[in-house]
Parts: sequence; structure tokens; C-alpha cells
Amino acid sequence: MTVYTTTSLKAELNERGWRLTPQRETILHIFQELPQGEHLSAEDLYHRLDSDGEGISLSTIYRTLKLMARMGILRELELGEGHKHYEINQPYPHHHHHLICVKCNSTIEFKNDSILKIGAKTAQKEGFHLLDCQLTIHAVCPKCQRALMPL
Repeated sequence: MTVYTTTSLKAELNERGWRLTPQRETILHIFQELPQGEHLSAEDLYHRLDSDGEGISLSTIYRTLKLMARMGILRELELGEGHKHYEINQPYPHHHHHLICVKCNSTIEFKNDSILKIGAKTAQKEGFHLLDCQLTIHAVCPKCQRALMPL
């Protein structure tokens, strides 16, 4: 897996018959600059772009996020909030998984090389090209467990 730059994104899009639009480039830059552990939904991204004066429609954002997730540039995450979130798809050793509280939606990122190795081995065995391998664990955090316990 590669770290995506504007040049590599442009080359890959051109190879597939698409072009690097200013909107796609802007969205890539937002995700490249996100602090580690921060995830954005399409709506979060729309509000961020709008506050920066970027006039990118929500439908363009949705299409671009789906395209970049299919290409393996972004990871599409189900974080238990009823909508998808996205983050840049980091190569090994920055690859990580998510532990999510189903009550308060707090999210913890964790690393586990065994999960990635199993995913890569399975994909290779079946002739697939691995773009992403992620494990999402839905649980109840200690704080929410304490809140559920009667005194």
C-alpha cells in the first residue's frame, strides 16, 4: 500500500480514465492533514470545507469519498453513529483497527499485525489484491458499564 500524494492520485485516476479535479485534490488534502485518530463523515467534511470558503456540494463530497474508498485511498468506517466516517488509509505500520462503545460512540484505535497478516494471506490465497483490512469491535466502555450498573 502506498501513501497517496497529489501526483500518485492523479496518475491512478488518469489510469482509470478519470481526472484529478480541484475538488478531489482539496478533499485529499483535508484527509492528509487530519490529525491521527480523527475521522470525518461526509457532513463533517462539508461543514469544514464550507467554513474554509470551499464551495463543494454535499453530493460531490459523497461521490468523491466513495470513489477514494473504492480506490483504497480512504478507509470507510462504520463507527456506530448511523453514518460512515472516513480517514486516510495508512500503510503498514500505521494500519489500525477500531474499538467502539455502542452507548457513547467513543472510539479507540488499536494495532494488531495478526489481523492484517490474516487479511493479506486470505486475499492472496483467493487471488485478490488487498486494499484494506480492518476490524471494528463494538462493545460497551467501562464508563458506560458503570452507568448501567445499579448502585
